[in-house]
Amino acid sequence: MTLDALLRNAPPWPRRVVCLTEETVETLYLLGAGDLVVGVSGFVVRPPEARKKPRVSSFLDANFERILELRPDLVLGFSDLQADIGRELCKRGVPVHLFNQRSVAEILQAVRLTGALVGRGEEADALANRLGAGLARHADAAAALSRRPRMFFEEWHEPLISGIRWCSELLELVGGVDVCGESRASQGAQGRIFAPEEVARRDPEGVVASWCGRKAKPEKIRGRPGWAGVRAVLDDQLYEIKSPVILQPGPAALTEGVEQLARIVGAVARGQPLGQPRPGDLRSAV
Repeated sequence: MTLDALLRNAPPWPRRVVCLTEETVETLYLLGAGDLVVGVSGFVVRPPEARKKPRVSSFLDANFERILELRPDLVLGFSDLQADIGRELCKRGVPVHLFNQRSVAEILQAVRLTGALVGRGEEADALANRLGAGLARHADAAAALSRRPRMFFEEWHEPLISGIRWCSELLELVGGVDVCGESRASQGAQGRIFAPEEVARRDPEGVVASWCGRKAKPEKIRGRPGWAGVRAVLDDQLYEIKSPVILQPGPAALTEGVEQLARIVGAVARGQPLGQPRPGDLRSAV
């Protein structure tokens, strides 16, 4: 048998990709490789046209039979929470790559690796460089702030969970001081749980809420034990960033997400809250 015969039915790069989370979908579309995506998570929102693709999973569950019907030559997932899905797909003969990025640097690395996996390494490197340049501009702008306000980023409300590492890093990149920054070293959410009274003691001047999959409620924040005297509550510097914008470890967090964070931190530093929220809503940087 010749080498040509061996390779005849195997393209050099994957051509049918299933993405179990949004950030790899967004990355592939930004690389001009959206046509390779044959299945997506039900939570995908960007780009809008990706929602027309077959939906094959939530975050913690997957329709294995539907995935197999799509004949993927690569499945992309994220984190230890999707390890069981990845294991089952591997047992069924499907190639799987499971990312586990937590930091800004790892997100940029994941962008490059996503492109490399489908033969778009140069394009992915250029995209990562553009994303990095945007972050550098935010860091330069933060240096011009008159002060660095104390900030709290909350990923969940009951129990109270501080921001995952990339959110904490971005918060400080745009000029804030994360009052719970020491917790970002924790790989899992369990290590980022705080008693509301402890966060109140640290007295953040601004709060950014991004409750995964749920709308953040101002009354939940203001009504916490010990929070009546928190500076952020007294000054009404309470904000929401929608979770798909900031809690996906991909391009959205490094563009739209960091842009909203920068506006919020700037407003807190100036002592001038953004906009006027509707009743029952938190303030927004949009």
